[in-house]
Amino acid sequence: MNGLIWIGQVALAGVFLTLGTFKLFSFAPLMQAADSRAYMRVTTTPLSERILGFIEVLLAFGVLMPDIYASDGMVPEFVIVRSCAAGLGVLMVGAAIYHMRRKEPAALDFALVCMALFVIVGRWPI
Repeated sequence: MNGLIWIGQVALAGVFLTLGTFKLFSFAPLMQAADSRAYMRVTTTPLSERILGFIEVLLAFGVLMPDIYASDGMVPEFVIVRSCAAGLGVLMVGAAIYHMRRKEPAALDFALVCMALFVIVGRWPI
């Protein structure tokens, strides 16, 4: 079971490292491509997208972080991983609300929320 949870963590981190890196470094070309389509009007600013990209990358690295404080007994096991996965889940709930208000598909957002929940439940101490 531990291997399956690690696969979920790596997949979750990989998705958010990719998305966050795109938001951080190539926002202008992505928005030019999105503006060329009539149904995709961008309503966010470059600064807000860069902030979201930075948060996504930071939380993705936190999901991959091994628990270094568990040996001293002060911090429960995998609290960093669970907190970062919860943060990514909250981001995706907000993204799903954003997409549903714009009448866009939000299936990917819900799938990522489910993956974050899988990591949180899998890393919960028994």
